[in-house]
Amino acid sequence: MATQKKKTTARKKTTSRSKKKKTASLRVEITGIVFIAIGIIGILQLGFVGRGFFALAEMFVGLLSYVLLAGLVVLGGYMVIKRKSPRFFNKRLVGIYLIVLGFLTYIHMYFIVNTLGLNASVIPSTWKLVLENLFRPNQVGFVGAGMIGAVITSVTYFLVDRLGTNIIAVLLIIYGLSLVSGISIRQFFSKIADFVRYLFSKGKAATEKGKEVKAKRDKKKAEKIIEPETEVITLEPEQEEKLPPIISNFSSKVEQEKTPVEEKATTDKKEPNLVSFEQESFENEIYQLPPVDILAPAKVTDQSKEYDQIKVNAKKLEDTFDSFGVKAKITQVHLGPAVTKYEVQPSVGVKVSKIVSLSDDIALALAAKDIRIEAPIPGKSAIGIEVANQNVAMVSLREVLENNPKNNPDEKLQIALGRDISGEAMMASLDKMPHLLVAGATGSGKSVCINGIITSILLRAKPHEVKMMMIDPKMVELNVYNGIPHLLAPVVTNPKKAAQALQKVVAEMERRYDLFSHTGTRNMQGYNDYVKKHNELNEEKQPELPFIVVIVDELADLMMVASNDVEDAITRLAQMARAAGIHLIIATQRPSVDVITGVIKANIPSRIAFSVSSSIDSRTILDMGGAEKLLGRGDMLLLPVGSSKPTRIQGAFLSDAEVEDVVNYVIS
Repeated sequence: MATQKKKTTARKKTTSRSKKKKTASLRVEITGIVFIAIGIIGILQLGFVGRGFFALAEMFVGLLSYVLLAGLVVLGGYMVIKRKSPRFFNKRLVGIYLIVLGFLTYIHMYFIVNTLGLNASVIPSTWKLVLENLFRPNQVGFVGAGMIGAVITSVTYFLVDRLGTNIIAVLLIIYGLSLVSGISIRQFFSKIADFVRYLFSKGKAATEKGKEVKAKRDKKKAEKIIEPETEVITLEPEQEEKLPPIISNFSSKVEQEKTPVEEKATTDKKEPNLVSFEQESFENEIYQLPPVDILAPAKVTDQSKEYDQIKVNAKKLEDTFDSFGVKAKITQVHLGPAVTKYEVQPSVGVKVSKIVSLSDDIALALAAKDIRIEAPIPGKSAIGIEVANQNVAMVSLREVLENNPKNNPDEKLQIALGRDISGEAMMASLDKMPHLLVAGATGSGKSVCINGIITSILLRAKPHEVKMMMIDPKMVELNVYNGIPHLLAPVVTNPKKAAQALQKVVAEMERRYDLFSHTGTRNMQGYNDYVKKHNELNEEKQPELPFIVVIVDELADLMMVASNDVEDAITRLAQMARAAGIHLIIATQRPSVDVITGVIKANIPSRIAFSVSSSIDSRTILDMGGAEKLLGRGDMLLLPVGSSKPTRIQGAFLSDAEVEDVVNYVIS
């Protein structure tokens, strides 16, 4: 009986809730119908009631009474269709409110100047006219922007006078349009400026064309007067200067009909640093790539003692597993430059988590400072236990470049990283990454890694193939590269100017997309193929687009000075720059969330983590732990795009003397 009573009570509660929901939605629907009726009757001014609604609307907003009544119709329609009350405050609605307020202010200021007079008391005078219009609508007519406009304008006119009121009204309208359209104010003004420049260039081109046509007519008339029987065929100036459309468009608006000489001159005035590469993109046949033997040869490290230690450690590992009741055996051992990896194969029924939980006990048994467990090894039915070597073998950049079978000279952005745990040389293609984030604590090897990446590019790419933009707020790491022909601009050391430099790279990216759109190509490779075909068919040769590598050595300093501008520029480049042949390499020694933001991480998939102080920093970089157990001095974890687990690498070492030798060779 008690159970039946409970069920009956529950049913009653459910029924009452559904009834309340139906009643609430019915109220909303009825309210919406009422709003629609008021709006339509008021707009059409149907009878006494319609004229009354319209007069009330005019009392509040004056000339915008139709807008208010139309807004009621839209609001009512939303409530009827959705059967719920709308949210009156979101980004776009706030933008609409600001636009309406701007128009109310501007209209009522106009009303004060032309009707009331500047010396009149705004609110009482408007109220008097509004009341007269309410009772005698056909005699008063225009009442400005109503009482709302009167209140706003009286305050602004008192504070900032007539001109200030108009400026405030215009700013409200512009900011409202920005919120509604989702375009920032800077982008809004830049689009207006581009449109004005486009119209001006069209008008100028039309004027020049008209002058040419007129000159041609005058010339023909003169020829007819002198030699009436002789027909002279002259070549029009336009036909002499006519070039394929790809070449004549190197500005932000590719539709403009200008010659390449005019276009380059215009662009050079705007962005000399970025556009200089267009003039230097032709191949310099005299330039020779630096040979690999310019780098210092690798020093051989004696690791013979490590083999004896491997046997001892393998026996200790098996004994430790036996003591904890874990059935597992060592199947393979890899001796790397800095770390030895023991592959442990657990027996059937042994959980992986059980071996992972023994990490501290294994470190104690091996007398190791710290160990790293990779569970499981990707592609193998084994667990990897990584233990530091007693003697670390140095890996040189030269040996990585010489001993890698995948070293392809045609891949201009292939970079040397180091050797993995098994001793294999590791290289990566920057154009496939397509952007790289390098993070780690001070002294862990970031700057050496950046120098290795830059040197790898200098050894395989000519200036017309790869250009670089270097940003070095620390002022000491990348200054050595000043003067190399690969640079778009001198190394930027001022954090405030760094944001401007990134914005120029964004502008170059947009310019390239305009070229792709105009030539019907999808990426930089397709565009360069298009230019090659053009150069084969035409005598006038045109340069191909080079890769652009943007290197930021310390992101934290830039984020402190201009975080919003820097983050916006990096985000746009990371999202769109791959097809344009622009790639980012960003390094930071402070891997915190306010520096490596979620937006930056989401758009830079390839990451390198050096030694960090805590697992929290490791998760910030890699979205997983492990970097806190690295040894430092070039020990890194590489997480390439598309990979679920990182690869441990001993980074290639490059001395300052080697960097200077390469730079001097490239400059000379």
